[in-house]
Amino acid sequence: MQLATWNVNSLTVRLPQVLDWLAANPVDALVLQETKTTDDKFPKEAIEAAGYKVAFFGQKTYNGVALLSRSDATEVVKNIPGFEDDMARVIAGTVDGVRVIGAYFPNGQAPDSDKFVYKMRWLEALNQWVREELKQHPKLVLMGDFNITVDDRDVWDPIGLKDTIHCTVAEREHFQSLIESGMHDAYRLFDQPEKTYSWWDYREFAFRRNRGLRIDHILVSETLKPSVQACVIDKAPRKNERPSDHTPVVVTLG
Repeated sequence: MQLATWNVNSLTVRLPQVLDWLAANPVDALVLQETKTTDDKFPKEAIEAAGYKVAFFGQKTYNGVALLSRSDATEVVKNIPGFEDDMARVIAGTVDGVRVIGAYFPNGQAPDSDKFVYKMRWLEALNQWVREELKQHPKLVLMGDFNITVDDRDVWDPIGLKDTIHCTVAEREHFQSLIESGMHDAYRLFDQPEKTYSWWDYREFAFRRNRGLRIDHILVSETLKPSVQACVIDKAPRKNERPSDHTPVVVTLG
């Protein structure tokens, strides 16, 4: 079983790239972030024609998430239950016995901003919900654009970016709280090549110079950990014409 996550930074713009990637990488489930489209304009027919069922949750211009799967996703949930939020950030469903949560974590803008306060509240609510989900679904995968680096290995310039957004102690503590709940960073289960990232700014030739961050993650539950055979970052789509600034991350479960 293969599961993947990809922040596409506008599905309207990137739909052909998503369809091409799925044709070359027929994963069992793919979660998308930043679809940036309302539900009435979601390209459901094109995705279904590619052989995927799809559940989606969008809004105009910003955010938006989707869960594409070969088989029907059941028990679909949109956003964090009990957390009042007008942003479309989370979609969850059970696919072939695995609970899949796809999430677009808040960016947070800057550590001294109101958006950072919202990010902290959102992360606390997510942590609590994931712990409840684990009780009901021991086979659980949480994946998406976390907008958090785990540690300095995930940062192209750890000194210059110390304590900036994505790299603050507070954000990383919330990530560790997810780990402490019984989750594992699938990518870190394997040797990590130096300077391996999943996001590169569009500016200043950041991709060409490999000035990036690893902020797209796949976390697997303790029950699933023994079945993880591989976890890779596929940099190829970042080389496309008009690419997303993120690239897919894929986990293989045996």
